[in-house]
Amino acid sequence: MNLEKYPLKSDQLQLTFEFESIGPQGKVRKMIQYNESEIPHFFHLGFGDLNPETGEVDDLAVTNNGDTLKILVTVASTIYVFTKKYPQAWVYAIGSNNARTRLYRIGISKYIASIQHDFEIFGLKDTTWVSFQKEEDYTAFLIKRK
Repeated sequence: MNLEKYPLKSDQLQLTFEFESIGPQGKVRKMIQYNESEIPHFFHLGFGDLNPETGEVDDLAVTNNGDTLKILVTVASTIYVFTKKYPQAWVYAIGSNNARTRLYRIGISKYIASIQHDFEIFGLKDTTWVSFQKEEDYTAFLIKRK
């Protein structure tokens, strides 16, 4: 994918990334975090506005900066960086609500041909992980570098 994205800053371990969304609402700091679960090599991708008071990700914030695609491409670009450093990692992603999960599905579907060159992608249907298919509804996503 050769789409426009925001410049990123990362911690040394490449588990946390930050960038600024720029648009009608001004500059809004965003954060992406990869948190390892109790299952080895299984990481949850967390993303949202950076809460300046707590330093935590606010995944319920709505920025309305008119840059949704650029933000999604920026988040996706961190998956490439993260899995290059941690090639055995499985990345679990879910939206903070149904609309955001649907937005992720639409984005994956639109660029699936490019993504599948580098990653295996699964969607959660009920309680079963299945190979990702366009236009199918999923409640979560699982990504693994090939």
